[in-house]
Amino acid sequence: MHGLRQEALAQTPPKVARVGWISEHSANPAVGDHLAWLRAGLRERGWVEGRNLLLEARWGERDNAQQLTAELVRAKVDVLVSHGRMAFGVAAASGAVPLVFLIAGDPVDAKLVASLARPDANRTGVTLLGYELIAKRLEFLKEAVPGVQHVAFLINKRHPGAQTELQEARAAAARLGLTLQHVPVATLADMEGAYEAITRERADAVMTSIDSLMTSQARNIAEFSSRRRVPVISGWAEFALVGNLMTYGPSFKGSYAYLATYVDKILRGAKAADLPVELPPKLELVINLKTAKALGINLPATLRARADELID
Repeated sequence: MHGLRQEALAQTPPKVARVGWISEHSANPAVGDHLAWLRAGLRERGWVEGRNLLLEARWGERDNAQQLTAELVRAKVDVLVSHGRMAFGVAAASGAVPLVFLIAGDPVDAKLVASLARPDANRTGVTLLGYELIAKRLEFLKEAVPGVQHVAFLINKRHPGAQTELQEARAAAARLGLTLQHVPVATLADMEGAYEAITRERADAVMTSIDSLMTSQARNIAEFSSRRRVPVISGWAEFALVGNLMTYGPSFKGSYAYLATYVDKILRGAKAADLPVELPPKLELVINLKTAKALGINLPATLRARADELID
């Protein structure tokens, strides 16, 4: 009985939980939605601001991530939440306060955690990478464009996990009978050279890695796709929304809402080090029908039926 009482006490959340959010300033209007999606996820789990939740938000640049973290640590938050590049600075200064993160890359390769299954650190969270999704994207691309043979893989070589991504892409391409062209970039200045390499090698289609560099160039990539009549597949719906052919990967909205699962467990007594880093459970296939028509691609009805969203 005594053990059961201790377990119950361990599951009892604090009267008012204090959650700290740290995010990078961005010109991308969707960044404001990220916090709203986290809030919605927390509400679904019973955490309501003004009743049992105090959410402290800080916005800044990567250079002052540690300063913002120190502010929230002094404010005695129970858990920190951060995403993207800011999460690395937060991790360096979070100390004894658990951190829940969301990053596009591989958190093991980025040295945020020891392993996905056992973070072995006072932090855990969500990765949007999902190596197994790379093969699925190539499968969808081949289904959409049956004649495709040569695929250019446009990848940020500084992205945590980039080498494993490339290995997975090469293995998947070989299984599907495709030729894969490795097109590495590291900065915005490399993009024009990458477009030239793709054009020179006469790629039939392009697949991109998913990270902040590629996302910042989604519209430019779509313009290249339209100009050269080369279909593009990527991992986040934002690519399809700005004119690329299709995407397959985690839902941004669902991913940020999923962070609340980790926050909730930690507030109820779980240790961050014991919570595996996971890919968000909701994956979505998004197809831009207008782009398909412009590129002269007649999409199979079976593929259209499988799409979570069709953009007219």
